[in-house]
Amino acid sequence: MRKKIVAGNWKMNTIKDEGVVLASGIASKLNDVPSDVTLMVAPPFTHIYNVSEALKGTAVEVGAQNCADHKSGAYTGEVSIDMLKSVGCSFVILGHSERREYYGENSDSLNLKTDLAFESGFSVIFCVGEKLSDREDGKHFDVVGEQIKSVLYNMKPEFSGKLIIAYEPVWAIGTGKTATSSQAQEMHAFIRKTMAGKFGKDAENIPILYGGSCKPSNAAELFAQPDIDGGLIGGAALKADDFIAIAKSFK
Repeated sequence: MRKKIVAGNWKMNTIKDEGVVLASGIASKLNDVPSDVTLMVAPPFTHIYNVSEALKGTAVEVGAQNCADHKSGAYTGEVSIDMLKSVGCSFVILGHSERREYYGENSDSLNLKTDLAFESGFSVIFCVGEKLSDREDGKHFDVVGEQIKSVLYNMKPEFSGKLIIAYEPVWAIGTGKTATSSQAQEMHAFIRKTMAGKFGKDAENIPILYGGSCKPSNAAELFAQPDIDGGLIGGAALKADDFIAIAKSFK
């Protein structure tokens, strides 16, 4: 039985006090969330500790939106996996399309980051997805397949239980557009089949989240699909009521 997961990526939103209020709002509504749904939140670096404190004693997992590709050293401005662990993180989001697009993140750095994260006991939400031009050219499966194989095929098999994949059609992030439930399911099934090429039957246990403008109005339809195990939520994660409503959308 795969985990059902709703993870909130706050991106570059909220200052410390706002983040604490948001976390506290989520904590106050946890009784409304089905017991078999795992909630995760990834605030900005500046208030991970404060959010972690606000959620202490709850089952909500706190993580980061990125990490350095070195364990320590003279890397000005970077944040290491050990630093993240020290402020309460248990997972990290890696390979988000915005990191790939705006900051040149590539498979070389992602291999280093995933290794560091897994070796440190973290879970990893690994993001894959195609641009609109890739889909229009019929290359969407090729693009996503290569993103998976160039990094996740290098994983040690024993870490598969710590892996979560998020499919984020780049054309649907922050645009209000959403892949249809059948489009999303088709890609999720492809991702699971591709993972089976590396992990065999263990690929059946890897949660795959949908990450393209998932919101309360479409979450139930998406989550009803057999290979969609939850969502990586952007804008809707910034309102406690919306975030909890999405978590209640599993059938």
